[in-house]
Amino acid sequence: QVQLVESGGDVVQPGGSLRLSCTASGSPISNYAMGWYRQAPGKERELVAAITKFGDWANVEDFVKGRFTISRDNAKNMVYLQMNNLEPEDTAVYYCAAGWYTGSDYNPRSWGQGTQVTVSS
Repeated sequence: QVQLVESGGDVVQPGGSLRLSCTASGSPISNYAMGWYRQAPGKERELVAAITKFGDWANVEDFVKGRFTISRDNAKNMVYLQMNNLEPEDTAVYYCAAGWYTGSDYNPRSWGQGTQVTVSS
């Protein structure tokens, strides 16, 4: 069973940038497609981006496309979410997930505890 720990969340002004990191242990992340989700207060958890086991393909949801990038380093057992041009609407708890793809659909199996991102002036 893989364990996931997110880091990098912070308070940032609109237009700023953050890079979230997800550190995995217990199992090589090369066994998993990896994803980032977020959950804002009063809203359901939603997929932000996901990437295949070896990083050959990734999808980024339309509401962050062009601003967020997902990447992975299997040698370091880490996954990243680069977030640029942040908006107040990006405020949420961000979760790392390990899972798999069924066709183009990402299926999370294991979760981290989340890291808070707050975008505010």
